[in-house]
Amino acid sequence: MEFIDQLKWRGILNNTTPGVEDYLKESGKRAYIGFDPTAPSLTIGNYVQIMLLKFFQDAGHQPIILMGGATGRIGDPSGKAKERELKSLEVLDTNLEFQKKQFYKFLDFEGPNKAIFVNNHDFYKDLDVISFLRTVGKTLTVNYMMSKESVKKRIETGISFTEFSYQLLQAFDFECLYKDMDCRLQMGGSDQWGNITSGTEFIRKNIDGKAYAVTVDLLTKADGTKFGKSEGGNIWLDPNLTSPYKFYQFWINAKDADVPKYFRYFSLKSKEEILKIEKEYAEDINAQKRMIAEEITCRVHSKEDYEAVLKVSEILFNKKANKETLLSLDEQSLSVVSEEIPSFEIQKSILQNEVNIIDLLAEHTEILSSKGDARRAIKGNAISVNKDKISSHEISIDQEALLHGKYIMIENGKKNKFMIIAAS
Repeated sequence: MEFIDQLKWRGILNNTTPGVEDYLKESGKRAYIGFDPTAPSLTIGNYVQIMLLKFFQDAGHQPIILMGGATGRIGDPSGKAKERELKSLEVLDTNLEFQKKQFYKFLDFEGPNKAIFVNNHDFYKDLDVISFLRTVGKTLTVNYMMSKESVKKRIETGISFTEFSYQLLQAFDFECLYKDMDCRLQMGGSDQWGNITSGTEFIRKNIDGKAYAVTVDLLTKADGTKFGKSEGGNIWLDPNLTSPYKFYQFWINAKDADVPKYFRYFSLKSKEEILKIEKEYAEDINAQKRMIAEEITCRVHSKEDYEAVLKVSEILFNKKANKETLLSLDEQSLSVVSEEIPSFEIQKSILQNEVNIIDLLAEHTEILSSKGDARRAIKGNAISVNKDKISSHEISIDQEALLHGKYIMIENGKKNKFMIIAAS
């Protein structure tokens, strides 16, 4: 399927400049999207643009990832109500290198249409301020720049010359890629339309060239709130910032009305497959959530991470989960479990010479409020340690009970789960 047709049926195409469909009828064209390294990792919000590059590549074209080694030092005012806080150069360089590594999971970097990295710092490192003002600053009028939505929204609250000049940099990037790499198409979210068309104007005025723009709708939730965040903040693509379990749960907990949109933005399934899923599972939206959650979790993380997520989910939500499932969890998975249920930290030395189960439940932790409550719970056959029922209040627990040398799972009845974390 041709690229623009793909975006149309998925319902994500926002705007294009005239002639782009004819331009893309031949394969092997190049397009780019810019990514400023202002965050320590790519987020699920960035993944919308990554999918755009993926669809472009799958349509037989060559994507260019423009890393904002220069523009990241300035800050894009688009969609921002106030001035950005500038990051240090060291932080930006570290972020850039980390984000580059993340892209290798999502695009093909081999073959005739292999993805290409370009750092826009290379365009500016030898360009002094006078040369920039003569060659770049003269191209657009202030009136033209003031008409852009990203600037108009900031006039009342204030915008620095630094951020005001951002569209000049983005436009010059486009001109450089046009001249150096025959890249005639820039893509992005709808909030980038003004910056992108500034670039097509640059190319028209400076080198009498014809360039194109494609934007997709910004992905928002059904309630109008920003996509890509949960109650805990950003959903990162780095498992150290957002665990695979929390990543998976983001999709599982999506509003029902958002699920069809998520399939169209993020699934690599064909049009026929997606329409079939929507028809067959029209009355089972939770099944659709599980499908899209599995597909994206496996792609962003791994099949192994997805399987570990299911085990964590089983431990947390399946009342019939057995000891074998608990013992199969690795240390990271147990850490995730401990974040989802009440947890208590104790000193590992407490377990060195054994500790009575009653003391462990009521004295060293607050799993039960008193020793009497602990005795009654044990008598009622309600207490389990690592899925083993505790039959006597005289039983003691030692370091052998620690899973991965750190965790003990306590259950009080079928619903109440707790984690003890032994600190050295």
